[in-house]
Amino acid sequence: MQSRKGIQNIFYLCILAAGVLWGTIGLFFNQLSALGLDRFQVMLLRIGIAAVCLGLYIAVTNRQLFKIDLRDLWMFLGTGICSLMFFNYCYFTCIAMVSVSVAAVLLYTAPMMVMVMSILLFHEKFTVKKGIVVLMTFLGCVFVTGLNDSGNIGLTGILVGLASGFGYALYSIFSTYALKKYHSITITFYTFVLAALGTLPLSHVPELMPMLSNPQVLLYGAGLGIFACMFPYLLYTRGLTGVVASHASVMATVEPVVATLIGVLVFNEGMTLGKLCGIILILAGIVVLNVQFPGEKTQSE
Repeated sequence: MQSRKGIQNIFYLCILAAGVLWGTIGLFFNQLSALGLDRFQVMLLRIGIAAVCLGLYIAVTNRQLFKIDLRDLWMFLGTGICSLMFFNYCYFTCIAMVSVSVAAVLLYTAPMMVMVMSILLFHEKFTVKKGIVVLMTFLGCVFVTGLNDSGNIGLTGILVGLASGFGYALYSIFSTYALKKYHSITITFYTFVLAALGTLPLSHVPELMPMLSNPQVLLYGAGLGIFACMFPYLLYTRGLTGVVASHASVMATVEPVVATLIGVLVFNEGMTLGKLCGIILILAGIVVLNVQFPGEKTQSE
């Protein structure tokens, strides 16, 4: 029994580690933006480098992981195009239409959407505890990101932001289907390949190519692609093999906590009372989610 619990804890740690690594995106993004890359060029660099590195790893270690049934291509189109590419496009578009803070809040409606879709598709049971935890983490994201620079929030901007949250949520859903048949590494690789191909038309590649001769672009791009894309997606997808989608999406909300702490410690951003309350709410929600109360069934119910 202890061994089984230990294995379960490894899956939880994978999800949390993924959220922590996603939270470092700002470290690399800010540097690449300062070097002249636009958002979509950064997005292509991030996904493209992750795809190449993971592809080389598979080629050296186990080429069987490249094999997929073309009838299952819809799963990878789901994780790559419908999720990774689509949510990034909507997220960046929302930022341009409203503000970073509003776009981030709308993106983190994803756990609510995952919970609803998991109930409908995977027959997960809705519990009051799940509802409270999702609300806690969402409010935490609201406080952490802040809404003091909301800009002109129109209906279109809200819809685009909600679409980014929906796309973000779809990764957990499509991955849950794919994991029934494929290794997490295979899923992650084809997610990157298809997302990179889908991003190409948006990235002004002729303008990007000369920038790749700059060693700093390659250095920060490698950091973004490996540490803020390849590793976290591998960890998150692996975690989904032992954690239900609704729980995983909530635990990944540790990402804005890490991003906020990096902003305070590295970029000298202020730590406001609102941010502190948000961090506490998110961490408390994750703890509550993973504490089994007397008489409560496990997540596999």
